[in-house]
Amino acid sequence: MEVIMIRHTRVAVPPGTCYGQSDVPLADTFGQEAAQTRAALARFEPFDAVYSSPLSRALRLAAYCGYPEARCDDRLMEMSMGQWEMRRYDEIDDPALQQWYGDYLHLPTRGGESFPQLYARVADFLDELRRQPYRKVAVFAHGGPLVCAGIYAGLFSEEDSFAHQVPYGGIQQIIL
Repeated sequence: MEVIMIRHTRVAVPPGTCYGQSDVPLADTFGQEAAQTRAALARFEPFDAVYSSPLSRALRLAAYCGYPEARCDDRLMEMSMGQWEMRRYDEIDDPALQQWYGDYLHLPTRGGESFPQLYARVADFLDELRRQPYRKVAVFAHGGPLVCAGIYAGLFSEEDSFAHQVPYGGIQQIIL
């Protein structure tokens, strides 16, 4: 099965803000960015099914690309950053932040998720998707879930996964 993973467009939060699962607005450039994503996505269509994170930044892009009825799945949400959500990283006065920076692939955020927890829920979604009779599926999601999907599909290893971060509005193709 071919799975086309699409990352939402840029968000309207100050640089360095930890927004995770917060439902933040999109940047004023949404129309331009979304048009580029829609044009790039056209070469992969048609899809047998379309899924999306329930966060508005993914749903809005799905609708713009012609999929207002995308099936929402909470497992496609970005990593929960817990108590750090909507705070600037440089303003977080928590010793756990420095520990997390040192081992973000294993440690959870304060009151939030760890990368293994994020990976487990994305892998659970992809395991379930594999059991469906689809040939081609589109998934509108976030940077973290796209990294997890790339690891799951063997595109890259966990150790260098964040070097393969898909840009805002970008597309990643995986085969299940």
